[in-house]
Amino acid sequence: MECSLIEQILRDALALDEVHASSDGSHYKVIAVGECFDGMSRVKQQQTIYAPLMSYIASGELHALTIKTFTPTQWKREKIFNS
Repeated sequence: MECSLIEQILRDALALDEVHASSDGSHYKVIAVGECFDGMSRVKQQQTIYAPLMSYIASGELHALTIKTFTPTQWKREKIFNS
């Protein structure tokens, strides 16, 4: 599955400021940034990302998905911390 397609599906389904998808073969990683994650539990944040991708996961087209979610404020801190 193309990373650009994953990004587009998530952009279309959710109010995200940024979304980044990458893969190393069959393992995919998604970083999603949006105010929609503010106040959500980690589990709910993961479920929010999984929901629009479920048909691809069920078909086996997408598997081994790692998800990291951030609010815009958390993302700014993360970028500063990791620079």
